[in-house]
Amino acid sequence: MSKTIEEINEKIKQGKAVVVTAEEIIDIAQEKGIKKAAQEVDVVTTGTFGPMCSSSAYLNVGHSKPKIKLGGGRAYLNDVPAYTGLAAADLFIGANALPDDDPRNKVYPGEFNYGGGHVIEELAAGKDVRLEAIAYGTDCYPRKKLETWINIKDLNEAVLFNIRNASQNYNVAANTSDRTIYTYMGVLRANLGNINYSTVGQLSPLLNDPYYQTIGIGTKVFLGGGIGFVAWHGTQHNPDVPRTKKGVPKRGAGTLCLIGDLKQMTPRWLVGTSMLGYSCTLTVGIGIPIPILSEEILGYTTVTDAEIFAAVIDYSDAYPNLKPDILGEVSYAQLKTGKIKLKGKEVPTASLSSYPRAVEIANMLKEWISSGKFLLTEPVAPLPGIESGITFKPLKERPIE
Repeated sequence: MSKTIEEINEKIKQGKAVVVTAEEIIDIAQEKGIKKAAQEVDVVTTGTFGPMCSSSAYLNVGHSKPKIKLGGGRAYLNDVPAYTGLAAADLFIGANALPDDDPRNKVYPGEFNYGGGHVIEELAAGKDVRLEAIAYGTDCYPRKKLETWINIKDLNEAVLFNIRNASQNYNVAANTSDRTIYTYMGVLRANLGNINYSTVGQLSPLLNDPYYQTIGIGTKVFLGGGIGFVAWHGTQHNPDVPRTKKGVPKRGAGTLCLIGDLKQMTPRWLVGTSMLGYSCTLTVGIGIPIPILSEEILGYTTVTDAEIFAAVIDYSDAYPNLKPDILGEVSYAQLKTGKIKLKGKEVPTASLSSYPRAVEIANMLKEWISSGKFLLTEPVAPLPGIESGITFKPLKERPIE
């Protein structure tokens, strides 16, 4: 049995495509078998909603009168610094950017109440954002200071550009030390007081396409409530990791670089987030359709939480010191019970990602496709796979003399 994306798109246009979520396909395949399910189902939709630090936006604010050259100067959006080294009217803001006067961790643990992720959320919400800029002035761009309000509806371009999103599996974070620690995986209490994880498991996009057979450069996706695309593989893309017999990675593996029109997006699916003692970030909603081109691809989408395993990492020692040690492996089915047994101790678990919101995204994408509002795209190039030789390498430190 084989189908093409072109054939599936024709069925979508005719209102005849059978679209189900990655949660629904599990029961369908158990009832009908892989072969029949693959014949009947055309698309499986996935979803995830969680903090994704490597998120950002670039903006073209247009020219003031007289003109000002932002490039090489300094610019702030609601007091959060934006990068100006692109050109005269372009700005770039990252989710982790912080106001200059934020105390950071000087008062420990820092609260990080407002940063780049919050600015991106407010832009998506249609709120006015204060732009302040200082420039050095040139003959063609004479203005040296600018203070004004900007709004997304008035910008020439506002583009979400996330260089590492939708991680394919991730660490489970623990703390074996005798003090509470504050991390990007949340607050971790002393002596294995709790465990945090950050993947929605069986609904997660890349866990339903473990070898990147349908998700590639050019794949159209749900991004932040609007439409986006896979622009490249994400930073730290690391496909060559230990995997189960069904191909599911047991460590952090693939990642996606995503791009989309921020003007289409909403603050329900782009949420500025404060991580106590760590920084600010952006919680992002992503949904990716998986075209069922073969029985093999259908089989991968039936993965369950019980079949997905992740490594428990000690964030008080192994993680900060780049040690390979793990405290054990645990399935997402176990994590989602709310407690696991580790080192002879029952430890409560919690997720930084929202499974209910991921279900909502998968269902929204299902409705978009079923109603003909969203057609699938053929990737123009595959993501690097195991055979690519791509791995995530640590910094090669060399003394500066």
